[in-house]
Amino acid sequence: MTTLQRRQFTAALAGGLLLPTVAQAKDTALPIPVSLPGAAQTAAAKKEPLVILVSLPGCPYCEVVRRNYLLPAQRDGGLHAWQLNISDKTAPLVGFDGKATTAAAQIAAWKAGFTPTVLFLGPQGQEIAERLVGLGSNDFYGAYLEERLATARKALGSKG
Repeated sequence: MTTLQRRQFTAALAGGLLLPTVAQAKDTALPIPVSLPGAAQTAAAKKEPLVILVSLPGCPYCEVVRRNYLLPAQRDGGLHAWQLNISDKTAPLVGFDGKATTAAAQIAAWKAGFTPTVLFLGPQGQEIAERLVGLGSNDFYGAYLEERLATARKALGSKG
């Protein structure tokens, strides 16, 4: 096998290994809000907190939080979870103050510069439960998430 053939084989192998990852990431994406007040109103109408995942493309821990915790809770429990990309400086986003911003600027304003971070927000954008920063242990993450959701729901006056 020549050097060129080895490189082509390696590239094909790497490409084949990456394709399932790309497909999986697409299947496990959370919606991206264009308006934080709009997303919060949707959640509040169901007496749910607005849950925001501060994410980074390619972050494996963000993917675990999305795939194993937020998407199932959204699908099975009516959770209103969205994601914002910490490096997105271009896509327009309406902030809680009604002004145009970007995900990166909003995340900086929240001082949520570590990924993954899960925020629990009320209808006016106030944090109504302690944020969940990082992914320390899969063993306890679900319990931590449920505890924060219970606190946020209590703050909203819902029984969830």
